[in-house]
Amino acid sequence: MYAIIETGGKQYKVSEGDVIDVEKLDGEAGADVTFEKVLAVSDGKIKVADDVKGASVKGSIVEQGRGKKVIVYRFKAKSGYHKKKGHRQAYTRVKIDSISV
Repeated sequence: MYAIIETGGKQYKVSEGDVIDVEKLDGEAGADVTFEKVLAVSDGKIKVADDVKGASVKGSIVEQGRGKKVIVYRFKAKSGYHKKKGHRQAYTRVKIDSISV
């Protein structure tokens, strides 16, 4: 059984027991999370639209973290212009506990 959920503007295909990294969510490690925006559920047959209206996916936060550093470097030739910036995207690691239809 798997479900397709949307969180943080992205879609994820999840099954029970999966561990996924999503855009940062509020909460400490060990807190429960419920994903209400379920787009599809499959348990042999795929259910979408009105068939998954009351469906939800429950999970628990494993950790809060930050990704690897990405360097942004801007440069314009012959004018002496250059800027260097770094960015680390925050994420939340979530373990999927149950899928209910």
